[in-house]
Amino acid sequence: MSIEDWPLFEVFIRKRNGLSHIHVGSVHAADPAMALDNARDLYTRRTEGVSIWVVPSGAITASDPTDKAALFEPAEDKVYRHPSAYAVPDEVKNL
Repeated sequence: MSIEDWPLFEVFIRKRNGLSHIHVGSVHAADPAMALDNARDLYTRRTEGVSIWVVPSGAITASDPTDKAALFEPAEDKVYRHPSAYAVPDEVKNL
């Protein structure tokens, strides 16, 4: 298998405990273990993270941007879903 035939993996990094993983890029690799190694080498050179996820790109299902209204506008009338409806205690650092 040549490098051009390797599957694509999406890379997610969690910068600190308590934060969410965020998408940082993609890597090609022959298998998940190699994808994890490649992601570590490319995206955490300066100890930027505490956790790495690699996911085969083909395993991700995404919404179509043209479906935005149908997916997200109905939430506008539900104020309890917005963080402005809640008081955040001072001791909560990462929310």
